Amino acid sequence: MFQKCFITVLVLLSSLCGFSQVGGFGAYQFLNLPFSVRSAALGGKVATIDEPDMAMVMLNPALLDSTLHNNLYLSYSRYVDDISYGAFAYGRSSRWGTFGVNIQQVSYGSFIEADETGLVQGTFKANELAVSLMYARTLDSLFSVGISVKPVYSHLERYTSFGLAVDIGGNYHSRNGLFSSGVVLKNIGLMLKGYTRGNPETLPFEIVAGVSQKLEHAPFRFLVTFHQLQNMNIYYESKLQDSETSLGENSSQPGFAERAGREFLSHLIIGMEFVPVKSFYLRAGYNYQRRNELKVPEKVSMVGFSWGFGVKVAKLHISYSRATYHLAGSTNQFSICTNLNNFVSTKPI
Repeated sequence: MFQKCFITVLVLLSSLCGFSQVGGFGAYQFLNLPFSVRSAALGGKVATIDEPDMAMVMLNPALLDSTLHNNLYLSYSRYVDDISYGAFAYGRSSRWGTFGVNIQQVSYGSFIEADETGLVQGTFKANELAVSLMYARTLDSLFSVGISVKPVYSHLERYTSFGLAVDIGGNYHSRNGLFSSGVVLKNIGLMLKGYTRGNPETLPFEIVAGVSQKLEHAPFRFLVTFHQLQNMNIYYESKLQDSETSLGENSSQPGFAERAGREFLSHLIIGMEFVPVKSFYLRAGYNYQRRNELKVPEKVSMVGFSWGFGVKVAKLHISYSRATYHLAGSTNQFSICTNLNNFVSTKPI
């Protein structure tokens, strides 16, 4: 069964190789922020999980199922400087499948407005918003598919833009509930109205795939995620390394095995959860690409690492995560999730 899951994922990925968009470029980059606090603690991106979680449906719409009926999720993050972002998600089951809505919003704070001579004219703000309408359906007891349609709005000073993005995902759960695998095509779409007339930009398209394995006789869950699979060349080499090579300080070029290893690690995100009791989680993650691109060589510190915890208090699931992006600072995120049936019982449509 384990081999069958991997084969399924590989077949899905092989059928997607025709996409040629380059990850990391395009407008609406806020869509790649980790709005799920759980995923932020696990390295930033997750494609699958072996248990129901309303926060995870923002990452893969195929994870939305009937067990999440009437679930509500709220999150908030204080990002760098005055930047903050948050999310809202809600699911509802019906005889036709499971529906959901997700709102993601980011505020970039206030900026000083000045003319070309440097004369201050005042201040202005910038913010972006995406509203996702989600639908998922279970094909059988093991496989599910989902789609998320996301109108996107961006307001930067006096410039505004509208776009439309779509996420399409698939997910597999093993019969024993310990293993899952998933793949999602994120941000397929186009800019309907550009910031300036006649200049529409591309969207940050991305393919993400991964597996989740919970140990049967130990309180651990391991997650392996591969991101930016539409682009096989994402390893970043700093200009300092380039200059050293040109000066002959490191004239030997890396071989094929080393280059392939760098690319493999750049696509890889690993996460782990320790679940000593059902109502408490400890989480940690490692993102090699983040560490490689944002580190300061003189003091790498914990850049690229993240951690967090989750706890159930009464009828609420509370989560916290902290991710180190750079020596200049780390991000803190909080979320609350609950099932509204705990307060007001409602039946599926």
